[in-house]
Amino acid sequence: MPSKADRHGKVLVVDDDEDILVAARLLLKQHISVVHTERDPNKIPSRMKSEGYDVILLDMNFTEDTTTGREGFLWLERILEIDPTVIVILITAFGDVEMAVKAIKLGAMDFITKPWQNEKLLATVNAALALHAGRHEANRLRDISEALAEGLDRSFRDMIGRSPAMLRVFETIEKVAATDANVLILGENGTGKELVARAIHRRSPRAEEAFITVDMGALTDTLFESELFGYEKGAFTDAKRDKPGRFEVADHGTLFLDEIGNVPPFQQSKLLKVLEQREVVRLGSTRAREIDIRLICATNRDLHEMVAEGSFRQDLMYRINTVEIHLPTLRERDDDILLLAHHYLEVYARKYNRGEMSFRSDTETKLKRYHWPGNVRELQHAIERAVILTDSQVLAPEDFLLAPPRGEEADDLLEMDNYNLEEVERRVIEKALRRHEGNIKRAADELGLTRTSLYRRLEKHGL
Repeated sequence: MPSKADRHGKVLVVDDDEDILVAARLLLKQHISVVHTERDPNKIPSRMKSEGYDVILLDMNFTEDTTTGREGFLWLERILEIDPTVIVILITAFGDVEMAVKAIKLGAMDFITKPWQNEKLLATVNAALALHAGRHEANRLRDISEALAEGLDRSFRDMIGRSPAMLRVFETIEKVAATDANVLILGENGTGKELVARAIHRRSPRAEEAFITVDMGALTDTLFESELFGYEKGAFTDAKRDKPGRFEVADHGTLFLDEIGNVPPFQQSKLLKVLEQREVVRLGSTRAREIDIRLICATNRDLHEMVAEGSFRQDLMYRINTVEIHLPTLRERDDDILLLAHHYLEVYARKYNRGEMSFRSDTETKLKRYHWPGNVRELQHAIERAVILTDSQVLAPEDFLLAPPRGEEADDLLEMDNYNLEEVERRVIEKALRRHEGNIKRAADELGLTRTSLYRRLEKHGL
């Protein structure tokens, strides 16, 4: 026999026969990391509360009732009430098998008869531990799934705004979500196109089904068909197994094709065929598979102009834009800048345990006047960076490394009145940081410095 436990887990053996308990403990402790025994079934609840067992071996009959198994049924029910995930194995006399089968119907996993065979007992307990581990993993995955769903719902709350432009977007989302109409979302990078797509899905009749995203700009020519349409085993060198494409995975749900404007013309025809016929054929197969999807596309490019110049198929354009949603830039929704800034300040102050934080009034003025070329995403990152780096509870203008505000010209080093080298260095660093939107690595590269050297200069100049 091995001298140490070879499976992790906690097992409790409950029987009023001391000899049974000793025999079970001596056998199981060689293979299971924790084995406890108990003669009094009334102590089961307190033991479960303090230990959290994975498996309980429970006798069917105790001293108060040695033949009917009634006590075993009662304790089985009580155990599963306390912890529905625990695995119960019944210990029973040979003549009580009929009762044991009844107990299995009530929730027990299995039973062993006295006297038991050691191999049978070990196999049954190991199977129970494996089952418990499987249940635990299933619960963990369910919790992750629920957390992701909650996270998605939370991300919809980032779609906040009270400007007329955003109110029109919200109104369109509510109208289109209840239908199966194909939607085309247009807008600059960082305006929240994927958030709109997810909001439409979560408010649609398909909300309980999959929401599958595809970055069309990231698909190479060789990956286009295999990723979207799938492939059969042996279709090409690395096809070791059958794999469904994104269209199949999204069946009955929503397929979000981001950066649809980046699809080259020769692939547009393949995409159009699938959308028209509502079926896909995997690479290496001749069988067509029907698909039922809600299609949402997005791009930061002007598709209408691309159609006019012939780089985007007009018939594909008609197919994907039953409804168009135009997302405004952040500079087109001035009323929402501070609303979003306060929202993200609260989010990141909570995330990084910074307590209550606020903006100085001149900081709000700076944020309001900035042109935000990266839109909401740039604002979000700017707030997060400021919260991380500041030592104060009140964010000051210098906590934000932004390009010059709208209507103001950038300082020109050639027109400086003061050529003090310290001042020149500070101004050069500021300009490099603004140019690269606060990205330390890129700014350091342009300045010919290491990141460590740039950090030292930032600290020296109070930047």
